Amino acid sequence: MSAITTAGAADTASANGVVPTTERDVKRRRLASVREDAGAAALVLTSHEALSWYLGGVRTHVSLAGPPVLAVRVAEGGDTLFVSANEANRLIAEELAPDDAERVVRVPWYESVAARAGAGNGRVVAESELGPQLRAARAALVPEEVDRYRDLGRAVAEVMTDVAAGLSEATSERTAASALAAGLIARGIDPLVVLVAGEGRLGHRHPLPTESPLGARAMLVVCGRRHGLIANATRWVGAAGVDDDRILAVEAAFFAATLPGARLDDVFAAGCRGYADAGFAPDEWERHHQGGPTGYAGRDPRATSETRDLVRSPHAFAWNPSAPGAKVEDTVVVTDAGVEVLTVDPRWPVVTVGGLARPVARPFS
Repeated sequence: MSAITTAGAADTASANGVVPTTERDVKRRRLASVREDAGAAALVLTSHEALSWYLGGVRTHVSLAGPPVLAVRVAEGGDTLFVSANEANRLIAEELAPDDAERVVRVPWYESVAARAGAGNGRVVAESELGPQLRAARAALVPEEVDRYRDLGRAVAEVMTDVAAGLSEATSERTAASALAAGLIARGIDPLVVLVAGEGRLGHRHPLPTESPLGARAMLVVCGRRHGLIANATRWVGAAGVDDDRILAVEAAFFAATLPGARLDDVFAAGCRGYADAGFAPDEWERHHQGGPTGYAGRDPRATSETRDLVRSPHAFAWNPSAPGAKVEDTVVVTDAGVEVLTVDPRWPVVTVGGLARPVARPFS
């Protein structure tokens, strides 16, 4: 089960000095603050990212492309879980913590769990009304989440190394993608995104795999989810690219600006200036998104010049600067002590940039 019973962070001590004893206590306290600031009697969680974060990494989906099969009403008197009746037995047996299992309300499959959760006395606030506040609530990871993230990041990186070792110029993009997906699933990781670009398709930033051969140089991209957390990584196989060093310099500019307390739009601007500093066209950043905070969403949120979220500590990020034929991406945790790369496998070749080991192209075996 996904029950959470380990100790929470000391910085969440209540006013009377009592430290919450579980991760769930930490998160419940954060949501209570959000709910009280909104003047609401209850807050309804309906998204995969909010539900999985709050419930300790439970699998909230059936179809990866579908909506959650439950919703949670968080109120002062406790939590109530509204679960599609046809999914309830499985979730109770395999996913939910015992305390949550006792608070399940079964909703007929033909009714909306979100609508049922939103009905009640007093002011009930929908998650959609409090997007920035909820992002802030889940931004600072608790120690247990960092540990789970390290395990996930290492697993994702190892899958990419294992798959890369079996590739050749003649391998098709789809064969490479199927191996990546199989490797992730074998480790209990949902393959949310699997992209592969062979030599002839490197101009595409989001290359859905085809039957084309990898050729002399290819890009592999995965976003894998386990316990609700998402690890994002990009790797290159085959020959080195002419802009590999320069794109790493752009990434270093993003990392240098990603400091706890900084505002996300300022971090974004500093990273984008890195393109010109590295010799790219100053507007290269406009041709593809640059990534941003991650965690329980692929990007939470995707950084732009309009995002005002603050960088917290510890806070997960996945910047992904790119140019035609060049890209770098890893999942990291930012703290007051600096940047820790999570998607790491020591078998992958690296160079040191800005004090961090960064991946380079891995030649075909």
